[in-house]
Amino acid sequence: MYVIERTMPGLGKLTPAELKSASQTSCGVLRDLAGQVTWLHSYCTGDKMYCVYLAPSEALVREHAKRGGFPADSVLKVNTIISPKTAE
Repeated sequence: MYVIERTMPGLGKLTPAELKSASQTSCGVLRDLAGQVTWLHSYCTGDKMYCVYLAPSEALVREHAKRGGFPADSVLKVNTIISPKTAE
């Protein structure tokens, strides 16, 4: 699992149609990568997007970004997931 940070000025002002188009571009690249990369979800803020992907390598995550024309400022491998359940 990887978390990708993308700097995208104006992201928070994109319309639903613009977000849909970007999502469609991403999904098209994922299809081209033949199931090697899975996009779980993304968190959008004013000028940043944080995406969660499943992939066997950072290189494939970066390849997805390159093919889609998306920035990938940092690609971080998730080592551990914690939640409120961790406290139990």
